Amino acid sequence: MNDQDLGLRERKKQQRYREISDAAIRLFLAKGFDGVSVAEVAAAAEISKPTLFRYFPTKEDLALHRFADHEDEAARVVAGRPDGVRPLDALRLHFLAGLGRRDPVTGLNDADEVLAYHRLLYGTPSLVARLYGYQRRSEAALARALGGGIEGALGSGQIIAVQRVLAEENWRRITAGESVEEVYPEAVAAAELAFGQLRSGLNIW
Repeated sequence: MNDQDLGLRERKKQQRYREISDAAIRLFLAKGFDGVSVAEVAAAAEISKPTLFRYFPTKEDLALHRFADHEDEAARVVAGRPDGVRPLDALRLHFLAGLGRRDPVTGLNDADEVLAYHRLLYGTPSLVARLYGYQRRSEAALARALGGGIEGALGSGQIIAVQRVLAEENWRRITAGESVEEVYPEAVAAAELAFGQLRSGLNIW
């Protein structure tokens, strides 16, 4: 089997992951996470329960698959940055670009489906707990991209925390009734402030 065939198989596999996850999320949004059984998800996706569990080991993974592509995103930004660009600068520009295109991961998105998904996520304790695991793996991947060791771990922990706080603040303001257009300028200013503090070190004592 050549590389092209392998690539096609992988794309089809990822598409199947998305189809199953999307079917699950539609049910979760309609009936609540705890109100949907794994058997219902399998039926909606037209697969058996054993097949579903081969794709998603837990029910929580069905809801959190949308974060899968973001798990090593920060690490990929650092690894793929142009020559001469510092890691923190690359991450800052990437986050600002995400704000500009209203990437849901930045919290700056007021589409009904995105808001409903975020309410589902942050309103379900088991999903919040599982999301913490995704964040830990994201920190670990970024730490390796930053060179590893305690310096890499400390840097990645601060960066991932900053991105999370910025995203949660944007989401909080939008769910409180502000529009994306209203929040955007201050979201950019907050991101610049946050990355500036990371660059220069906190001076709050």
